[in-house]
Amino acid sequence: MPTELEKLTLTVDEAAQLLGIGRGLASSMIREGRLPHLRFGKRIVVPRKALERFLEETRPRQEEVYE
Repeated sequence: MPTELEKLTLTVDEAAQLLGIGRGLASSMIREGRLPHLRFGKRIVVPRKALERFLEETRPRQEEVYE
């Protein structure tokens, strides 16, 4: 069991940083429905587990990496 409380959601800035993209691109992906997110009023957060699944699903296949 983790000793610290792990955040279940990330801010758009945190998600962008983890993805290695800018905040603008992350926001654009959210607006287009390409990046998983939740909206609480005006606040937008990215669920950590959904982001991990998103990365797993969009990961290039091994044969695509070497072509």
